Amino acid sequence: MTRPKVTINELVARKSSGPKISVVTAYDATMATLFDRGGVDVLMVGDSLGMVVQGRENTLGVTLDHMVYHCRAVTRARPAAHVVCDLPFLSYQVSPEDALRSAGRLVQEGAAESVKLEGGRSVAASVAKIVAAGVPVMGHIGLTPQSVHRMGGFRVQGKTTEAASDLVADALALEDAGAYSLVIEGVPADVAQLITDQVRVPTIGIGAGPRTDGQVLVSYDLLGLYGAVSPKFVKRFRELGQEATQAISEYVAAVQGGEFPGAEHSFKMTQGEQLPQLKGSS
Repeated sequence: MTRPKVTINELVARKSSGPKISVVTAYDATMATLFDRGGVDVLMVGDSLGMVVQGRENTLGVTLDHMVYHCRAVTRARPAAHVVCDLPFLSYQVSPEDALRSAGRLVQEGAAESVKLEGGRSVAASVAKIVAAGVPVMGHIGLTPQSVHRMGGFRVQGKTTEAASDLVADALALEDAGAYSLVIEGVPADVAQLITDQVRVPTIGIGAGPRTDGQVLVSYDLLGLYGAVSPKFVKRFRELGQEATQAISEYVAAVQGGEFPGAEHSFKMTQGEQLPQLKGSS
């Protein structure tokens, strides 16, 4: 039975009515289909693809063209889940006008249903510009991977009273600008709860404790497919990477041992037909 399409109206309503919102990253049609069948509420086409798909050390090399490509691959699966796509580094920081043009490409070419961008008060004008054009925006505060160099690495944010106050101010600014939800990444659980209690829109935590309105994980992490980095907040629900390696090892052994393909994997000529007699054959 096909489930109804998840809309931003439903997501916002779940701030007060529940249940909590489940979000998973997706980068292609096959994974999007599998995650959608699993019942996830939101598929996030994250610029994390720079690390888990492209093999980069961070997300800074991901371009808008990359995001359009991967977003279109996900939306071709026609998921019931809501699809939100990241605006990559330098696609929105220069000006609100640039931000709107970039968001427009994700919607027009990638078929995104909303866009996500990192930052707080500094991007509030861009959020307002995009929302005014009719494109829903998800904010992202706390540990913002596109600012990895400024933060001195992937470090927990909001650990002091002043820093926590700044995050609350950022959250309120994004809400006032029209963001329909906020990702809170890499902050103490108490700070995430404080922000969640202060805003009227749902919060989605990642490394932000259990008291946000929802959770997001990178799919390659939760499936055990990505082993380069394993942050404290990641729970690996399966170890599919190990299973995939074992399956490949078995395939290699079957090919080298002549066990694959077998008769059941092979085709036959039409009954009564024979191989052609080639010149020089006897």
